[in-house]
Amino acid sequence: MIEAAALRKTYRDFPAVVGSTFEVDRGEIFGIVGPNGAGKTTTLKMIAGLVDPTAGAATVAGFDAADPEMRRSLGFLPEESPLYEDMTARSYLRFFADLYDVPAETATERIERNLDRLELDHRDRRLGDVSKGMKRKVAIVRSLVNDPDVLVYDEPASGLDPLTTNYVLEFVRELRDAGKTVLFSAHNLYHVESVCDRVAIMNHGEIVARGTVPEIREQYGTTEYRVFTSRPVPDADTEPDGDRHAVTVEDMSAVERIREQAAERGGEVVDIRTREPSLEEIFLDLAAETDGLRGKR
Repeated sequence: MIEAAALRKTYRDFPAVVGSTFEVDRGEIFGIVGPNGAGKTTTLKMIAGLVDPTAGAATVAGFDAADPEMRRSLGFLPEESPLYEDMTARSYLRFFADLYDVPAETATERIERNLDRLELDHRDRRLGDVSKGMKRKVAIVRSLVNDPDVLVYDEPASGLDPLTTNYVLEFVRELRDAGKTVLFSAHNLYHVESVCDRVAIMNHGEIVARGTVPEIREQYGTTEYRVFTSRPVPDADTEPDGDRHAVTVEDMSAVERIREQAAERGGEVVDIRTREPSLEEIFLDLAAETDGLRGKR
């Protein structure tokens, strides 16, 4: 549903995005993460047809991203999304439905259904008088008034309280389950890890890693094994843990060595716990690595 081929955006001499290539399949949530200035928002805006690429191409639902007709298949939610504060939620959403020529009866059903799904109350209150969380929910429903196949969401849960954030993230999952294609960006990597089917990590305008979270873990992360023994093991960085002794190692061959050494001293392995790196830890390591490589150029 989304294809980006060697997308590049340069502002004067500054390369904001450098050769981004990726695909997002129908019914998939694809996350783009990276530090501030990595090129995430610029990439999303090129996909949404709001910024012209300096080079490369993007297609959305079979349309070139620059084709105005593409926007009928797209719902876009920017990180900052000011609303018309003198309007109510209902009147605001009906106004946008009219812009898309959605029949009144269809628009009303669609708007109310999505407001119900997001548990949004006070639908006839001025938008200037409602909370940030309610405004964000209205902006999300606005992205759906034309029933698009593709959604581009930039920080959909930005600045929201935990309860509202959970509503929004669960709603994004429901959209995926309903067959929508979602391109998703967020600073909170736990959110990305919990909702995205695949992820691209950007730094300095480049994609430095991509794949499912397990694939990224396997390629870039290090799994640790914390081995608990009944007796201390010499020549290992053993830590006391109650009546047990703990050693952290990085592969199963090391676990076997700890088992053998414990047995030689009349002990045994009583527990083994696996710890996989989080997406945030991998992201920080990759960012530091690419920063270091960039500094050497």
